[in-house]
Amino acid sequence: MTQNHATPDHDTLPDSARRVAQWLTEAGHDRPVVMLPATGKTSAEAAAGLGCQVAQIAKSIIFRRAADDVPVLVIASGINRVDEKKVAAKVGALAKADARFVKEKTGYSIGGVSPIGHLSAPVMLIDEDLLKLESLWAAAGHPHAVFNLTPAQLLSMTGAPVADVALRD
Repeated sequence: MTQNHATPDHDTLPDSARRVAQWLTEAGHDRPVVMLPATGKTSAEAAAGLGCQVAQIAKSIIFRRAADDVPVLVIASGINRVDEKKVAAKVGALAKADARFVKEKTGYSIGGVSPIGHLSAPVMLIDEDLLKLESLWAAAGHPHAVFNLTPAQLLSMTGAPVADVALRD
């Protein structure tokens, strides 16, 4: 695997990525936030920059729960499309979350939403397909920032339930 990324000092990270790095340090996570030379806004871009499979990208998709405007975070494998009907069956009716809502509720911009360190606690679900992998990469608060973790670490960090959230043909 080609690793085309740099491990920066916490002080040189963008503010939102620094917040994730600090959270990870305080949680005792043993892997640093790394900066991709090109954007990791899409799963394919992130995988190309990391030299990993698209499936290993743990993408964070934010929805808005229609009943109470609570953010709903689905952490899905980069190769899966999220089935909104499956998610809604677990958490309630969903509405689209625009860029302002995502930034206001999570503290992150779309393309860099981390599974941790949100400004307001989201309702969360983790794609069961992520548990089949040994290593994952998740956004670290910025479109160029990511961090490596295992599925067990993702479960531990988020406390989120595992669910079938993938759109299946």
